Amino acid sequence: MVDSSKKVAVVTGAGQGIGRAIALRLAKDGFAIGSLDFNTTTAKETVALIEAAGGKALAVSVDVSKQEEVLSAVDQVVAKFGRLDVMVNNAGLGPTTPLEDITPEIYHKVFDVNVGGVYWGIQAALKHFKARKPAKPGEIVGKIINASSQAGQVGNPDLAVYGATKFAVRGITQTAARDLAKLGVTVNAYCPGIVRTPMMENIAKKVADENKQSLEWGLQQWAKTVTLGRISEPEDVAACVSYLAGPDSDYMTGQALIIDGGMVFN
Repeated sequence: MVDSSKKVAVVTGAGQGIGRAIALRLAKDGFAIGSLDFNTTTAKETVALIEAAGGKALAVSVDVSKQEEVLSAVDQVVAKFGRLDVMVNNAGLGPTTPLEDITPEIYHKVFDVNVGGVYWGIQAALKHFKARKPAKPGEIVGKIINASSQAGQVGNPDLAVYGATKFAVRGITQTAARDLAKLGVTVNAYCPGIVRTPMMENIAKKVADENKQSLEWGLQQWAKTVTLGRISEPEDVAACVSYLAGPDSDYMTGQALIIDGGMVFN
């Protein structure tokens, strides 16, 4: 028998880095978790961590650039747990792309994942949110939370493709917030800065190796651009998403919260 009393959150890209931190934090907050990732093994590892801490989770393999796969994956989570309350469209790619090196293949791949994944995640969530009608004006029946970036607030060197996708996510977030408010659905985004993830460590290691230095030296070069003097941990971002997923943000929609340690000031 399906237990539909526990709130449910789906997190794409939950197999590592920011996505895993978000999944673990929302599980700690009391959500059952749909752990969606292209990598089945890491998605299951996240589930194991959640279950070891006493939570509930389901791993589903998904390529977020494929509409039908995202719709099916979210349906599987709802079939398991009986409902959907929060959709976190976190999965993304962040290649370094000097302007002269951009190819049609890179352009399409990054947009299909970073932008397409947001569109399909919104559609998948709406299918289930629309089944619950707000009892009164302003009542929230579902939340959509999208991954933008500090690079979606200002242009960053060598990130012309990634940055463009994250600017696009902010636009989608604002439009969806207006379109879906009448359904009792809020739509917000989070904008991380430099986060210690496997992807970031690879970038820092490349810089460090070129200068015959350590990984920590490489990371510190990036930290110099952060007002608070350190790069972010995934848990810092997860705390911001926890707020957006919880009741304290019920009167917020269409916003892109910057959680970057003080790189961009608006």
